[in-house]
Amino acid sequence: MSLLPIALGALLGISGIAVLVRATARPLVDIDAVLGELDRTDVPVDELTERMEMPLLARLLQPVGTRAIGLVKSLLPSNYQERLRRKLIVAGLNERMTPEEFIAIQVVTLAGGVLFGLVLGLAAGWSSTGSVRSVVIFGALGGLVPTQILQKSREKRQVQIRKDLPDILDLLAISVEAGVGLEGAIEVVGQNFDTPLAHELGRMLREMELGVARRTALQNMKARIEVPDVSNFVLSLVQADALGMPIGRVLRAQAHEMRLKRRQWARERAGKLPVKIIFPLVMFILPALFVIVLGPAVMSISHQILHHGH
Repeated sequence: MSLLPIALGALLGISGIAVLVRATARPLVDIDAVLGELDRTDVPVDELTERMEMPLLARLLQPVGTRAIGLVKSLLPSNYQERLRRKLIVAGLNERMTPEEFIAIQVVTLAGGVLFGLVLGLAAGWSSTGSVRSVVIFGALGGLVPTQILQKSREKRQVQIRKDLPDILDLLAISVEAGVGLEGAIEVVGQNFDTPLAHELGRMLREMELGVARRTALQNMKARIEVPDVSNFVLSLVQADALGMPIGRVLRAQAHEMRLKRRQWARERAGKLPVKIIFPLVMFILPALFVIVLGPAVMSISHQILHHGH
């Protein structure tokens, strides 16, 4: 059986699914481009004109991709989509993709894993049981790849927030003690920091400018981050606002506490390094060391044994 048609079919299948996802993907929000569109005089006035401005391939494949994503969405429980939306928000990816688009990416990687497992089983000449096992294993791995990437993005963002929290609290405390209000201090942070926490504080400020209460905006920020240190900071600010305590003093105390926690966290991570290095030490370093140190002695002893044997 020739493997060329199977390989070509697998490649075409993966490419087709990827094109469908690409055609229905939502582009990144570009504020300057949006404002430029609002300033234009030749804004499209109907849906037909707007669709005709799209590329031909996207215009042809968008209905099919939308139906495919809708079918996948209907097969999944609503609570799964809500949990996925929460994970995207915490990972900071909610502006790049929707839960439906992430599910479509999972379908693409799962299909790619299934096709790779099928081609591998046929190329290796495995039995039907082996081929099915290969398809199941690689399909599961393909479906888990986007989830693992999402989890890594979430952990990386939360680690960055924990690192930046003491410095941002120091700047907030200095600004408030200098006579600037909390909103003005958040603007100062946005001017001096370009980090996930600064972006979340800026989003909280925009919510407050739109009429959202400070307490509600703080709670929304806490839900978008899900870092215990930020939760403690939000709780302290809410209590200080409710009791009428000086915010500058609260921010100064929180900055000192978070700096101590960051030092303890760094020491904890440093203490875990000896445990993490055991595996590469045993698997890679020690065998090479044994070969270098004991190799000549073993060869000499074996040579002498063979010489005496003769």
